[in-house]
Amino acid sequence: MNKTSAWLATGVFCAASFSAHAWEINDDFSLYLDIKALSDYRAGGVSMTSNDSALWLDATLVHSKSGGHAGIFTSNIDFGTDANREFAYYLGITRPITENLLGSFTRIEFEYPRDNQFNFGEWIATLSAYGVTLGVKYSDDMKPDAKRTIAWLEYEHSLPHETTLGFRYGLTDQSRDIYVDDDGSRRSTYYDWEIGIGKRQWGLDWRLAYIDTDLSRSECASAFGASNVCSATLVGSISKLF
Repeated sequence: MNKTSAWLATGVFCAASFSAHAWEINDDFSLYLDIKALSDYRAGGVSMTSNDSALWLDATLVHSKSGGHAGIFTSNIDFGTDANREFAYYLGITRPITENLLGSFTRIEFEYPRDNQFNFGEWIATLSAYGVTLGVKYSDDMKPDAKRTIAWLEYEHSLPHETTLGFRYGLTDQSRDIYVDDDGSRRSTYYDWEIGIGKRQWGLDWRLAYIDTDLSRSECASAFGASNVCSATLVGSISKLF
């Protein structure tokens, strides 16, 4: 299980850039607080809340000169186990590589206090230019005894009236054939995709996204314990960045 985000997991924290809004602690450090309400918490196209709503809280401390950032993220979750909350602690750096190319590298540790079998850590690297982001996540301590790699490509295009159009396409490789279909066929990878439109209005960021995967209901149930958490859905969200 993982967050992720489209901007990860992902989507929210460890972003390649930060808004101009912040609490300036001093000349070197700024604090960013993000609150987001979502109709569903999807990571890699899979619901982390059994298709129910979620509330995200994210706090990021940024060092302006180095591009270093550290923070904490939390959300409610529902895996069908005792776990009901996810915490993520992250430390990383975001730096310009060229005039138009931005790179980031981050380490994240995920914790699930009531069911720590899901605890894991992962590395995230991104490159961003001209609205396009290429990202890779890697974890070698997924449970049970598995490695996982996620690669994704996303594009965000600015439209008039503070509106944005975004696309995302991702590949998850679980390293083991954990996705089992009705006919007995197995695989270790799946694809997910997302298209969304966002709008800034009344000091809030509004977004509606269509999200889907290529997992069948049987494959979904074999890996995630439910057949309906990988299916196509519309996710609405409202967020406020302080």
